[in-house]
Amino acid sequence: MAGKGNEQEPQTYASTGVNYEAMDPFKRLAQLNAHETSLNIERHGMKVVEESRGESAFVWDRGDHYAAFVIEGLGTKNLVADATRKITGKTHYDQIAQDTIAMIVNDLIVVGADPEVINMYVGSGSSDWFTDLERAEDLIVGWKKACDLAGATWGGGESPTLKGIIAPNAGEILGAATGIIKPKERLTLGDKLTARDRILLIESTGIHANGLTLARSIADKLQHGYATELSDGSMYGEALLTPTHIYAKLVRDLFEQGVDIHYMVNITGHGWRKLMRATQSFSYVIENIPTSQPVFDFIQKKSGNSDEEMYGNFNMGAGFAIFLPQADVEKAIEIAKDSHYMEALNAGVVQEGPRQVIIQPKNLVFSGETLDVR
Repeated sequence: MAGKGNEQEPQTYASTGVNYEAMDPFKRLAQLNAHETSLNIERHGMKVVEESRGESAFVWDRGDHYAAFVIEGLGTKNLVADATRKITGKTHYDQIAQDTIAMIVNDLIVVGADPEVINMYVGSGSSDWFTDLERAEDLIVGWKKACDLAGATWGGGESPTLKGIIAPNAGEILGAATGIIKPKERLTLGDKLTARDRILLIESTGIHANGLTLARSIADKLQHGYATELSDGSMYGEALLTPTHIYAKLVRDLFEQGVDIHYMVNITGHGWRKLMRATQSFSYVIENIPTSQPVFDFIQKKSGNSDEEMYGNFNMGAGFAIFLPQADVEKAIEIAKDSHYMEALNAGVVQEGPRQVIIQPKNLVFSGETLDVR
C-alpha cells in the first residue's frame, strides 16, 4: 500500500503535473460547443451520431455506413526513447511509431470502426530535429509498418517547427485517422450493453503510452536511471518502450467470425476506470485480474502508490476490454490466442447497479464520479 515503509508522500500521477480532474472540465466544455456545430454536416446529406460524443471516436452517418474519426497523441514516451538511446545506441523510434498509431487506432476501433486512413503529425522546436537521419528513418519505417498492422493507408501529414513552444531538441508526435463502420450493425456505443454481459480483458504489452510522465520522474531519481534492472532482468527504459499492441485486426476478426460485441474500451488514461465509460448505470464487477508486468510493480514500489492509484491510471496488464455475451466468450478467447497470439481473460461481469467499477481481487471500488469525461 502507499507509503508503507516509505516516509515520503506517494509520487502520484497528478503530482507530476498530469491531473485529469483539471483537464476534464475543458474536455466537457469543448464537447458542449462541438455539439452546437452538428447541423453543419447536414448540408452534405449526412448526420452526426450524437451518442458518439464523449466516446473515444466521433461518428457520423454517411447513408449506407458510418464513418469515424480520431486525433490522438503519443504523449512524452519519445523522451524515454531519447534517453534510453544513450544507453542502448538504438533510437527506438520504430517502436515509438507503433505506440502513436496504437493510441490513435485503438481509440478508433472501440466504436466498431475499421481503420481506413492515418495521417502523421510531427512538430519540433527546431528544424534541426529532423536532421537526425537514423531517428527519422526509424520513425518513418516504423510508421509504415504500424499502418500495415492496423490495415490502414498512410495518407499524409504535417511537420511544423514551433520554436518557443516545443523544446529545441524535442519532437511532438501525434496523428489522426478515419475509419468505416460497415455494416452499420457493428456500431458499438454502449447501447447494446446489458446486465450479465461478460468483460473480456485483452493483454497489454506493458505501460503502452499512458503514465510516462510519472515513469520518467521515477527514472530521474534512480542512480542508474533508465538502465536500472527490473525483477525479470529487463532494463527499465527498454521495458517502458515495449511497443503497444494494435488491436484492430483482432477486433476485425471477431466481427467477421460472428462474435456479438456489445461494447469496447481502450484502457489508457484513467486506467481501469475506463471500464465504466458507457453512460448506463451498470456496475462492472471484475472477478479475475491479469498478472501485471514487472514494470508496473517497479513503478508502484518506487512511487509509493496504492493499488487504487495504480489501477486508476495504468492498464496494469490489460490494454483493451471487450463486452460480450457469455455464449461468445470462449470463441473470442480462442480467436485472440490462436490467430493473434494475445491472451484474453474472462475477467468479470456487467451487473445492474450504480455506475462503478469493482475490482474484487484488489478490494477496490471506483465510483462513477471518478470518471467524468463526457
